[in-house]
Amino acid sequence: MNQQFSIPTALCLPVPDIEALIQGRTIAALPKMFIRPGQKFALYPADSSVSIKAWAKCELCQILDETKPLEILSKLTIWTPNILKEILQKQQYLFLAYLRVYQLPQLQQISVNPNIEEKLGKFVSLPNSLTVSEVNPVITDRTFAQRKHQLEKLEPALHPELEELQSAIASLTISQPAAKQLDDDIKVFLGWSSDKLIKQPDPNLDWINNIAKLGDRSIEQDEKKSNYQAGTDFENIARQSLEFLGFKVESAFKGGAGGLDLYCSKPYPIVCECKAGKLIPSRTVEELLKLGGMHLGKTQVLTSAKLVIGPGNPSTDTLKAAKEWEVSIINAMTIQKLVELKAKYPGAINLVELKQYLEPGQIDYKIDEYIDKAEREIKLRSQIITAVKELSEQDNETSKAIHPSFTVTEIRVHYNVTHNPRLNDEVVHDLLIELSSPLTGYLGRIKGSGGNSDRFYFLRNLLIN
Repeated sequence: MNQQFSIPTALCLPVPDIEALIQGRTIAALPKMFIRPGQKFALYPADSSVSIKAWAKCELCQILDETKPLEILSKLTIWTPNILKEILQKQQYLFLAYLRVYQLPQLQQISVNPNIEEKLGKFVSLPNSLTVSEVNPVITDRTFAQRKHQLEKLEPALHPELEELQSAIASLTISQPAAKQLDDDIKVFLGWSSDKLIKQPDPNLDWINNIAKLGDRSIEQDEKKSNYQAGTDFENIARQSLEFLGFKVESAFKGGAGGLDLYCSKPYPIVCECKAGKLIPSRTVEELLKLGGMHLGKTQVLTSAKLVIGPGNPSTDTLKAAKEWEVSIINAMTIQKLVELKAKYPGAINLVELKQYLEPGQIDYKIDEYIDKAEREIKLRSQIITAVKELSEQDNETSKAIHPSFTVTEIRVHYNVTHNPRLNDEVVHDLLIELSSPLTGYLGRIKGSGGNSDRFYFLRNLLIN
């Protein structure tokens, strides 16, 4: 159970400084006096409408003068070299407070101090004491320790390019959802947000929940929609699904009377027929071949993958025709499962590999096998990341190392203690290289001189359900 504290005072800081502390972009503040380590206080923004979002505990306070390398200090904080020089000209010293910041469960509105400008950088009394706990730290203990060490020693930033990118896109996050997601990912990677951050559902992907509903609906029970409209709705969401998975769906072959439902040209050709209702009608396979031949030519149809997406179990005749003409049949729920996996883990589906599972006949079980395989591979990567994290935590406990890193063999041995099947160094090394890629960013890598001399360290979790 987290201990609760009563806080009667607040440190008054500029609004941008407090926002940077709450966002995890900095761990430092510039008060106008020395703050005793261990002291706890709320963060009071110097604006006209005061709402307190967080409190802080001072872990260290340094007194710096102009002999310190201000360029490096600037890159490790949120202040430009000019701002730091201006402060030094006014008060001769910088009081650099290292703050462990915790978010409050809800905003606390307080009355505005009339002399707020005079109080900037100083403590003010709160009208009522706040009761707080250490439940919601902005960043983890380990990340704070790393950044505190880096700031104390004035070591250069580990990822200056990413920090510049984050600053460049910060203004776009309010209006651009994609920019916000990238901003969140960069913050987690840099340690500016807790690795407990959980990805919120994307409201733009709500359509995924309707794939099976539109494919398996009973036309007779849906009085407001004609058979034709129901079929069109399902064809449209099937098109959206295939495009979401990464196929290029050609619009020139759009369905309708005499039209081919869907034709995917890349990464390989697929001729697709969509059926909504209670079951797949007889002669669906023959219809797919006929329409495909009319629009693409017989040779193109016979050499393309062929897919029927529809409800229920196909009849014996339909199954026979599907196997004879190498047509795959899946339910709407199966394609929904594929799309759900893609939405959850954008890189999880390899369409070229998926082609191997498109066998003749009803293949829902084969696609389930592919999804299970993909989820096992994701789980394995999560376990490897966890192994590196556990080693880091053990190393911190024993040696207080700030940037613990480990060899392939050390990680493999730790993983194999609790997991089966056992992995060898070659497999673990390949996984570690993948997970330390700039495109994934779950681990960091220190390149060695060859072989298994590379060393790896933990950056962020791969969250799985």
